[in-house]
Amino acid sequence: MSLGDLVAPLNVVLFHFGQDAVTWAELLGFVTGAVGVWLTVRANIWNFPVGLANNLFFLVLFWAARLYADASLQIVYLVFGVFGWWEWLHGGTRRSRRIMGNAKPWAVCALVLAIIPVTWALTVVLTRAGDIAPFWDALTTALSLAAQWLLNLKQFENWFFWMAADVIYIPLYFVKVLYLTGIVYLIFLGLCLTGVRAWRRELHPRMAPA
Repeated sequence: MSLGDLVAPLNVVLFHFGQDAVTWAELLGFVTGAVGVWLTVRANIWNFPVGLANNLFFLVLFWAARLYADASLQIVYLVFGVFGWWEWLHGGTRRSRRIMGNAKPWAVCALVLAIIPVTWALTVVLTRAGDIAPFWDALTTALSLAAQWLLNLKQFENWFFWMAADVIYIPLYFVKVLYLTGIVYLIFLGLCLTGVRAWRRELHPRMAPA
C-alpha cells in the first residue's frame, strides 16, 4: 500500500471554494494552523501538539497535490516541533519550564547568515525534485526553520522570521492554487503581529498600556 492510498480517505473533497475543491486535509490544516498560532500568541505550550497535527495535515495535503518536496519538509517540522515541546517543558533551569526571553543579537545574526547557505542548498534539492518555485520554497523553508528554532527556545524574535516567511508564503500558495492555505497564511501574518504585541507585553509589562 502506497502513502497515497493511506492519505486518500483524509483528502476527499469536502466543499468548494469558488471553483476549486477544498479537501479535508486543507480544511483541517486551516483549523489546526490558526489554533496553533493563536496558542503561540498566548505562549501556551499546547501550540506544539496542535502544530504537530497541522504538520501531518499539510503532509497529506501536499502529498496529494504532488508537491513532494513540500510534503517531505513537513517531516522536518515534525522533528523541530517535538524538540520545541520538550524545550518548553524542560529547557529551563534544572529542567524546569523554559521562560520567555530575547535572543542574543549574535544569535539572530547567525540565523540570518545561515539562511543564505540553507536557501542555496534547498534550492538545488527542490529544483532536482521538480518543485514549481524552488527558490521561494527554499527561502520560506529556511526562514521558517529559523523562526521555529527561536520559538523552540521561547525567544521573542521568532515572530519577525515568521512574518518574513508569511509575506512570501501568501502569494506562493495562491500561485500553487492552494487558495485556502494562502488565506490561512494571511491570517497567520495578522496573528504574528498580535504575537509581537502580546510577547512584548509579557517581556516588558511596564510598557503595557494601563
